[in-house]
Amino acid sequence: MAAPMLRWCCPGRRWAFSRIGDGSRHEKRFPAGSASSGKRGHSSVAQQPFITAQKPRKGDHEWAAVVGLEIHAQIASNSKLFSGSQVHFAAPPNSLVSFFDASLPGTLPVLNRRCVEAAVMTGLALGCHINRKSLFDRKHYFYADLPAGYQITQQRLPIAVNGELAYSVCVGKKPAWVATRTVRVKQIQLEQDSGKSLHDDPRARTLVDLNRAEGQLRVDANISVHHPGEPLGVRTEVKNLNSARFLAKAIDYEIQRQINELENGGEILNETRSFDYKLGCTVPMRDKEGKQDYRFMPEPNLPPLLLYDSGSLPAGVDPQQVINIDQLRERLPELPSVTREKLVRQYGVLPEHSVALLNEVGLLEFFQNVMKETRAEPKKVTSWVLNTFLGFLKQRNLAVSESPVTPAALAELLDLLDRKAISSSAAKKVFAELWRGEGKTPAQIVAEKKLELMHDQEALEQLCRATLEAHTGVVTDLKKGNPRAINKLIGLVRKATLGRADPAVIKEVLERQLSS
Repeated sequence: MAAPMLRWCCPGRRWAFSRIGDGSRHEKRFPAGSASSGKRGHSSVAQQPFITAQKPRKGDHEWAAVVGLEIHAQIASNSKLFSGSQVHFAAPPNSLVSFFDASLPGTLPVLNRRCVEAAVMTGLALGCHINRKSLFDRKHYFYADLPAGYQITQQRLPIAVNGELAYSVCVGKKPAWVATRTVRVKQIQLEQDSGKSLHDDPRARTLVDLNRAEGQLRVDANISVHHPGEPLGVRTEVKNLNSARFLAKAIDYEIQRQINELENGGEILNETRSFDYKLGCTVPMRDKEGKQDYRFMPEPNLPPLLLYDSGSLPAGVDPQQVINIDQLRERLPELPSVTREKLVRQYGVLPEHSVALLNEVGLLEFFQNVMKETRAEPKKVTSWVLNTFLGFLKQRNLAVSESPVTPAALAELLDLLDRKAISSSAAKKVFAELWRGEGKTPAQIVAEKKLELMHDQEALEQLCRATLEAHTGVVTDLKKGNPRAINKLIGLVRKATLGRADPAVIKEVLERQLSS
């Protein structure tokens, strides 16, 4: 109970922390009958137009889908929103419950400063207007895991409103085609978390854990479809989605289900549905015809939450007793969009590569540390980090922090490659040896495995000549205009040198000998 949650609301989208809110609106257009292609406190998010590249066939009607998300997100705090009980994942049931959490008579809520700061910083990061005054409300409903019979939230005047989140997506067939989309954030609100009900079906009973309900993220999606230019359709709500992958699948399925239902003469019910991840479909939970009256009322035990900036701080006030928005703004880390722009500007990284470097925890720092220690071009470093290094991590399901290859080791390897001490294929062999974690440096591995490039020009000339003499059929194919024949000759010479000769040098020698 009372675990810190944020809830965001966007015109069509919402979230949760003890709560911060976010809302977002997505609009997809499909030809009739076509399949759609898919996508912590509390929060809710706004809706964003999104149009597919697919065009309707002649005679077909376009469908527009509106998606709103309510995103419930847990605040990273040590204690709960309104009590001093600790927040600890997977703690024994009911081991972190204060008298207030259990709703014992006479107990009062005490607002957690850290949670307010987190809500403000989230709002600032999302470009929201931070309300200098926000209010708490009681939302009444009965459920076993809500012993007070009400939940403390921010219904009337939330802590932050009217923000947006810009993000990049790859469009078209080429990864380099990156487009920017923007999702509107309606509001962010602090909200008390409920407990957790554990249903024991075989024994026909329900157990209640008042530690806290949520994991780090939970999303409810509100979805409707309509023809462009017509009123919005009846919406359904898909509850408790706990991953981005399931969220995308649930939205795509529900959009197509509604389109099919309407095109077959049916109607859409205003109902709550859940997503069955095993079957890949949504299923009804309950209808909303008898809409519940939550009887919202001001929370009498919490005064208005007042925030200040440097210009409005009362004279002589103790800084520890107030929250200064400007100070929190200074504490914000560099936002991902700014970091991506710096990568493109400083290193010439492609936009889609800048996204990839930020999407994996620790990968950007690894890349930057390699860049500090190598003379290799940023393009080559980016390729090795995103392809070879990240590929090894994913194959073994490891995090960047678990890598046996350090940035210094990769930097040394790339330096060997840059000064043509080894070939590209030899570099990959060295990297594989580094991954074994035996403590050897790239230079030691090159020496032990005799992977250094061949620099004896006379010996290379002899090997090339011997290859031409031994494979006259390939030479004939080359002279007849087969462009692939030269690659076969290069491969034969490289095999003879155990991969120690530079393919470009081999090609140069072969072409010279063939023309003489």
